[in-house]
Amino acid sequence: MNRRKFVKRAGAGAVGVAGTALAAPAIAQSMPEVKWRLTSSFPKSLDTLFGGAEHFAKAVADMSDNKFQIRTFASGEIVPGLQVVDAVQNATVECGQTAAYYYFGKDPTFVFETGLPFSINQRQYYAWLYHGGGHALLQDFYKTYNLISFTFGGTGCQMGGWFRKEINTVEDLKGLKFRVGGFAGQILTKLGVVPQQIAGGDIYPALEKGTIDACEWVGPYDDEKLGFNKVAKYYYYPGWWEGASVGSLYVNIKAWEALPAAYKRMVETAADAVTAWMVPKYDAGNPAALKRLAASGTSLKAFPRPVMEACFDATFATYDEISEKNPTFKKVYEHLKAFRADQNLWFRVAENTFDNFNFTMAAKGR
Repeated sequence: MNRRKFVKRAGAGAVGVAGTALAAPAIAQSMPEVKWRLTSSFPKSLDTLFGGAEHFAKAVADMSDNKFQIRTFASGEIVPGLQVVDAVQNATVECGQTAAYYYFGKDPTFVFETGLPFSINQRQYYAWLYHGGGHALLQDFYKTYNLISFTFGGTGCQMGGWFRKEINTVEDLKGLKFRVGGFAGQILTKLGVVPQQIAGGDIYPALEKGTIDACEWVGPYDDEKLGFNKVAKYYYYPGWWEGASVGSLYVNIKAWEALPAAYKRMVETAADAVTAWMVPKYDAGNPAALKRLAASGTSLKAFPRPVMEACFDATFATYDEISEKNPTFKKVYEHLKAFRADQNLWFRVAENTFDNFNFTMAAKGR
């Protein structure tokens, strides 16, 4: 080959390589700078719930080379913890982290994204939302509130809460001032409970002062951080109103539509990362926290069977009453109820059989 031609071609190749090397920063530079604010329903002290928002914001920043920045604000820093939907809907902020059932007073249909009492467990709920059609149904509902929603972590089955006195019969529920989240309070009124909806950071002082008689939050890992064992002795389980509990990331529709496609994908990916991260973190932290609570003098108790059955009956009576008045609720409820029947049939075959055997052997020290 002619040396002059070789050098010429090599030089052209070098320019091509250099051009390719420069292309990545050029593309990065072409991405717009976007700054969002995220308001949360949770205090900073809850490193798993509020930590999910921080985890999300960091993932988005990393994926965008810091071009897409989301500042996170704890409950009360921009709006109170129970006003996240309003803040996102009205574009006070672009997005918010919350539990959907806090807003059941706007429409009972909100409860479905957090978890329907006495319905399905955490894995089954994710299956319904992601692959069973649940998420699509809820997005149609959220459009009327100027929102788009993303699954945003969860807690697994929760505890039933902290009580100053024992709950031995259904009669013991009458007149009980109980901080209980969202929809469960409406159900429990049928049994004489006086529900109180209070944001996470405000529960301890209310229990300490006697403004409430009992409270529920999540489970041992968070409850220990909030110090409930210092002011209430009896710790009941299970939290039947949240056999699964799913978090929500709400995004203002106009803010969402203004995002480049690549940034939309980052939001989706980061929200999925939070969902994959949060429940395992609780599962890892709860056992040790429960042991510490028991060692501190906490009395661990299961709700008596008659109490559970009364709550179950009140729950399904409530579903029927709401379905008669609210066609949107009825549509989603019937969809989830059919999904629940199939899931419970399947889980009884393998999952439940394995778990029960394994738990029995562990109780024998094996």
